[in-house]
Amino acid sequence: MLVESPPEPRAEAAPAPPIRRAARTLGLLLSVGVLALVALASIAIGAKALPLDQVWHGLFHDSGTFADVVVRDRVSRTVLGLLAGAALGLSGAVLQALTRNPLADPGLLGINAGASAAVVTAITFFGVTSLSGYVWFAFAGAAAVGALVWFLGGSRGATPVRLALAGTAISAALYGYLQAVMISDDAALGTMRFWTVGSLASATDSTIRQVAPFLAVGTLLALGLARPLNAMALGDDTARALGADLNRTRALSMAAATVLCGAATAACGPIVFVGLMVPHAVRSFTGPDLRWILPYATVLSPVLLLGADVIGRMIARPAELQVGIVTAVLGGPVFIFLVRRRRTAQL
Repeated sequence: MLVESPPEPRAEAAPAPPIRRAARTLGLLLSVGVLALVALASIAIGAKALPLDQVWHGLFHDSGTFADVVVRDRVSRTVLGLLAGAALGLSGAVLQALTRNPLADPGLLGINAGASAAVVTAITFFGVTSLSGYVWFAFAGAAAVGALVWFLGGSRGATPVRLALAGTAISAALYGYLQAVMISDDAALGTMRFWTVGSLASATDSTIRQVAPFLAVGTLLALGLARPLNAMALGDDTARALGADLNRTRALSMAAATVLCGAATAACGPIVFVGLMVPHAVRSFTGPDLRWILPYATVLSPVLLLGADVIGRMIARPAELQVGIVTAVLGGPVFIFLVRRRRTAQL
């Protein structure tokens, strides 16, 4: 007598109740609305105060006036903030799922350190001084370190702990090299001092065109990993039983995080807390399902980045405070509050 074998389970999270799905969908739509408002504020508000009619004129006309030039620069800055913020949030969410560590960020695997080391090498030994020149060095450094971490972490036998340890060790070595070169080269120190803070001030159309293809590929790859990463969150044995290919998922996750964080870091410099705080914060609303965490992180991370950039331009007029400083100042206390609230809820 033939006995029909039961169907294999699928690597999907349990369906959420209709009310909760509706709340998540509504929240995502509201988040998109907030992002649109913050983007408009980023164009309208800056270190130089402009009347709204001049801002409007600069958006749709190019007569070469000072106001029009300022608005065009703000548009480029806003677009780069949208792209870089989404990339940092997505890469942080992917790395937190990959390492099973809600406190992980893109710096955990040495990606920021690789980009920084490559930039200081380009400045010191190759005489590169423009952003359009060393953006490719930064991306190459991030990619090389991502590949090295994957190799040292065990390649096909990589585990979250091995990857984290390999990334920490490489970061320590590269930052030692970074400090040694900067101390011995005043020119590198002057350039790197601005770049390592993290800023959107040097945004140009050329920079956006250079990094946009990488960010698009990394975003599509990261969003496509939601289901296998959901399965891996249940443990390796359960994930295998659900049909997930662990080695393939880890390799693609490393690739997505490296491409996203590498491109964003190359264009803006290393910006802290965005990839750490936003995925951690949205998880309290969405739950552990990455099919919701990843879209929310994609939308809300640019809100944080652009909002911090607007604040930095307002509080230091007529100069401005770099966005990397503002995200660190704002992100530290907020993140401590989130961690303490979570700890209190578990008691």
